[in-house]
Amino acid sequence: MADLSAEDLKLVTLARSARARTGAAEGAAVRDGDGRTYVASTVGLASLSLTALQVAVAMAVASGAPGLEAAAVVTESDAVDAFGSAAVAELAPSAVVHLARPDGSIANS
Repeated sequence: MADLSAEDLKLVTLARSARARTGAAEGAAVRDGDGRTYVASTVGLASLSLTALQVAVAMAVASGAPGLEAAAVVTESDAVDAFGSAAVAELAPSAVVHLARPDGSIANS
Protein backbone atom coordinates (compact mmCIF):
# COMPACT_ATOMS: atom_id res chain seq x y z
CA MET A 1 0.00 0.00 0.00
CA ALA A 2 1.25 3.46 -0.85
CA ASP A 3 2.45 5.71 1.92
CA LEU A 4 -0.45 8.15 2.27
CA SER A 5 -0.96 10.74 4.97
CA ALA A 6 -3.70 10.13 7.50
CA GLU A 7 -5.81 12.81 5.82
CA ASP A 8 -5.43 11.20 2.39
CA LEU A 9 -6.27 7.78 3.84
CA LYS A 10 -9.42 9.38 5.24
CA LEU A 11 -10.36 10.46 1.70
CA VAL A 12 -9.97 6.88 0.48
CA THR A 13 -12.10 5.59 3.36
CA LEU A 14 -14.83 8.15 2.68
CA ALA A 15 -14.81 7.38 -1.06
CA ARG A 16 -15.05 3.62 -0.34
CA SER A 17 -17.97 4.27 1.99
CA ALA A 18 -19.86 6.35 -0.59
CA ARG A 19 -19.37 3.70 -3.26
CA ALA A 20 -20.47 0.88 -0.96
CA ARG A 21 -23.46 2.79 0.43
CA THR A 22 -24.90 3.59 -2.99
CA GLY A 23 -23.73 0.54 -4.93
CA ALA A 24 -22.26 2.91 -7.50
CA ALA A 25 -19.40 2.20 -9.88
CA GLU A 26 -17.25 4.84 -8.21
CA GLY A 27 -16.90 6.77 -5.00
CA ALA A 28 -14.84 9.93 -4.59
CA ALA A 29 -13.84 12.38 -1.90
CA VAL A 30 -12.04 15.71 -2.13
CA ARG A 31 -10.54 17.91 0.59
CA ASP A 32 -10.49 21.68 0.30
CA GLY A 33 -7.90 24.08 1.67
CA ASP A 34 -9.83 24.48 4.92
CA GLY A 35 -9.87 20.71 5.54
CA ARG A 36 -13.54 20.23 4.63
CA THR A 37 -14.35 17.07 2.71
CA TYR A 38 -16.92 16.46 0.02
CA VAL A 39 -17.96 12.90 -0.75
CA ALA A 40 -19.90 11.62 -3.74
CA SER A 41 -20.70 8.61 -5.87
CA THR A 42 -21.37 8.13 -9.56
CA VAL A 43 -24.58 9.66 -10.91
CA GLY A 44 -26.14 7.59 -13.67
CA LEU A 45 -29.51 8.99 -14.66
CA ALA A 46 -31.05 8.90 -18.10
CA SER A 47 -30.78 12.69 -18.22
CA LEU A 48 -27.51 13.17 -16.31
CA SER A 49 -24.29 11.17 -16.12
CA LEU A 50 -21.41 12.28 -13.87
CA THR A 51 -18.44 10.51 -12.42
CA ALA A 52 -18.02 10.50 -8.66
CA LEU A 53 -15.05 12.86 -8.90
CA GLN A 54 -17.02 15.34 -11.00
CA VAL A 55 -19.80 15.36 -8.40
CA ALA A 56 -17.38 15.78 -5.48
CA VAL A 57 -15.61 18.68 -7.19
CA ALA A 58 -18.95 20.30 -8.07
CA MET A 59 -20.06 19.99 -4.44
CA ALA A 60 -16.86 21.68 -3.27
CA VAL A 61 -17.24 24.52 -5.77
CA ALA A 62 -20.93 24.97 -4.93
CA SER A 63 -19.97 25.21 -1.25
CA GLY A 64 -17.48 27.99 -1.98
CA ALA A 65 -14.23 26.04 -1.72
CA PRO A 66 -11.48 28.23 -3.13
CA GLY A 67 -9.28 25.26 -4.01
CA LEU A 68 -8.51 21.63 -3.29
CA GLU A 69 -5.65 19.89 -1.52
CA ALA A 70 -6.26 16.29 -2.55
CA ALA A 71 -8.78 13.83 -3.95
CA ALA A 72 -9.38 10.10 -3.93
CA VAL A 73 -11.38 7.94 -6.32
CA VAL A 74 -12.35 4.35 -5.55
CA THR A 75 -13.14 2.35 -8.66
CA GLU A 76 -12.42 -0.88 -10.46
CA SER A 77 -11.19 1.16 -13.43
CA ASP A 78 -7.48 1.49 -14.16
CA ALA A 79 -7.61 5.28 -14.40
CA VAL A 80 -9.31 8.34 -12.98
CA ASP A 81 -11.75 9.92 -15.42
CA ALA A 82 -10.24 12.71 -17.51
CA PHE A 83 -13.04 15.21 -16.84
CA GLY A 84 -12.84 14.76 -13.06
CA SER A 85 -9.06 15.06 -13.14
CA ALA A 86 -9.34 18.22 -15.25
CA ALA A 87 -11.79 19.74 -12.77
CA VAL A 88 -9.43 19.04 -9.87
CA ALA A 89 -6.49 20.49 -11.83
CA GLU A 90 -8.47 23.62 -12.69
CA LEU A 91 -9.01 24.35 -8.98
CA ALA A 92 -5.60 23.18 -7.81
CA PRO A 93 -2.96 22.20 -10.38
CA SER A 94 -0.76 20.62 -7.70
CA ALA A 95 -3.50 18.59 -5.98
CA VAL A 96 -2.91 14.86 -5.88
CA VAL A 97 -5.65 12.51 -7.07
CA HIS A 98 -5.27 9.06 -5.52
CA LEU A 99 -6.74 6.07 -7.34
CA ALA A 100 -7.82 3.22 -5.08
CA ARG A 101 -9.37 -0.18 -5.58
CA PRO A 102 -12.62 -1.17 -3.84
CA ASP A 103 -10.60 -3.05 -1.21
CA GLY A 104 -8.82 0.19 -0.32
CA SER A 105 -5.47 -0.67 -1.88
CA ILE A 106 -3.86 2.26 -3.64
CA ALA A 107 -3.38 1.87 -7.39
CA ASN A 108 -1.40 5.10 -7.79
CA SER A 109 -0.13 7.92 -5.65
